[in-house]
Formats: sequence, C-alpha cells, structure tokens
Amino acid sequence: MRLTTCLLLLGVITPLLGLAFSRRKAQQEPPLQLPLWQQGAPGAKGNEPADTPSIAVYRPPAEKANGAAVVVCPGGGYGGLAPHEAEPVAKWLNSLGITGIVLTYRLGPRYHHPAMLQDAARAIRITRAHAAEWRLDEKRIGILGFSAGGHLASTAATHFDAGDPRAADPVERVSSRPDLAILIYPVITMSNPYTHAGSRANLLGTSPSPELVELLSNEKQVTPQTPPVFLVHTAQDTVVPLENSLLFALACRRSGVPVAMQVYEKGEHGFGLGGQDPILSSWTAQCAAWMRSRGFIR
Repeated sequence: MRLTTCLLLLGVITPLLGLAFSRRKAQQEPPLQLPLWQQGAPGAKGNEPADTPSIAVYRPPAEKANGAAVVVCPGGGYGGLAPHEAEPVAKWLNSLGITGIVLTYRLGPRYHHPAMLQDAARAIRITRAHAAEWRLDEKRIGILGFSAGGHLASTAATHFDAGDPRAADPVERVSSRPDLAILIYPVITMSNPYTHAGSRANLLGTSPSPELVELLSNEKQVTPQTPPVFLVHTAQDTVVPLENSLLFALACRRSGVPVAMQVYEKGEHGFGLGGQDPILSSWTAQCAAWMRSRGFIR
C-alpha cells in the first residue's frame, strides 16, 4: 500500500477511534453516589450498608439534559431492591433528558416505617437542594416506584411537608413534595384483601395497629395537594392485585388530582420496563408523552 494512502486512512481512522473512545468513556462514567445523611440516618441501628441509605445520581448528556429529575424507588417487598427496577430505569430516564436518582432505602424486617419514608423524603430534598449545582429545575422533581417501591413513591406523594425553615441542615429546609408520581404495579393499600402481605409485614411489622394500617393505606391519604399521578398495572397481576392502582386512581379522582392510568390485560407482576414484550414495554412511551403533556419534559 502506498504511503500516501496509509496516511490518508490513518487520518480518517484516528478521529473515528477517538470518537469511539470518548463515547465509551462517557458511557462508563459512574453515577454520583451520595449517602442521604453524612452523620448517619435517623434511627439507624448501626453503620453497615443496610443502615446507610443513599442515592446514585445518573445524569443525561449535558446537551440532552432538560432540567427534570426523578427519584427511582425499586421494588422488592420492602425486603430487597430489584436491580432491573433501578439502574435500567435511570438510564431510560436519561434517554429522555431526565436525571435519574436511584434510591437505596432501608428495608425490613430490620427497619419499619417511618425509616423508608424518611429516606424517600430525604432523597427528594437532596435533589431539590442541589438543583442549582446539578442544573435542575426545583419545580420538576418527581418520584417513580415499582411494587413496594411504588408504595413508597405513593407515600412520598401523600405524606410530604414543606420543610423546616429553622433547620440547621439546609437540606431539611426544602420541600419533600414530589412534583409528580409514577407508580408501576404499586402496592397502595395496607388493608385486606388487596394488600401485599410481605410488603405490609416488612413495612409495619407483624402486628400493626389499625391506625398505622390506615395511615399507610395511601388511597386514604390522597388530598388535593397530592401531585399528578401516572399508574401502570396489569389485570393479570396475582402478586399485587390491580385493585391497588384502581383504589389510588379513584382517590385521586375524588380529590381532583390529575391522574392517568394504563391497565394491560396480560402480564405478570414485576415486568419493569417491559423487556422485549411489545405491549408491556409501551408504558414507557406513554409515560414520556404524559410527562411532556404536563410540561415536566421540555
């Protein structure tokens, strides 16, 4: 091969290799990992990983970022955290220009309410408190949850506060109210016959009081201040019955809370983003369209 041809090829290939390397490097950039409390979580029973709730901040490419953020609560019956409902969801949000905040919250039976709600509320507060630093809009911070994580997200959407302006910790001065809630095959009620028994036991213990059951049955806690809600469920779900989402949607309707709901005829519990199923995976596009219609994605 002539020298001039080799040099020409080298001049074409080298920039392409550099571009491929830079793209690979960007893809491999790890998320920002942050503990929710630097000095230990309230009510912590130790300093092991199980006692240290945290967030992983997945940022979209700067040229695609739109200033919105969503805290992601994986499911797992309040006794574990499902991996397929964590990082893949954050990366899907990134594809929409949204910052994905994956929450690692405390679990039962080691912890019970209010530890989980404290963790979710703190994740929202941290995101809002860092809005300027992370180039986010503090009025476009949502929460998304699957199964028991959906219960936690619905709890955050119905048990929030405006923050304590007198708090020494600046994070505690900001609101914990999410600006929208996305609930995927969520546990909603703690009452029979529709509750998920394992989630209830891990969250409330084996013998909760009627008052505690009422408090965490979130279909009974919806008010006009509850943020807009998007629900996804299947009629075939035998783990967390469809009635959970129906009860919450009806409660939103009664309180004048904007609500959208997608019910699929078929599909087992725990399908996450939907995988290769052309029907179940369509919820992500419908959810994205809903967020755009509400001005959450700009």
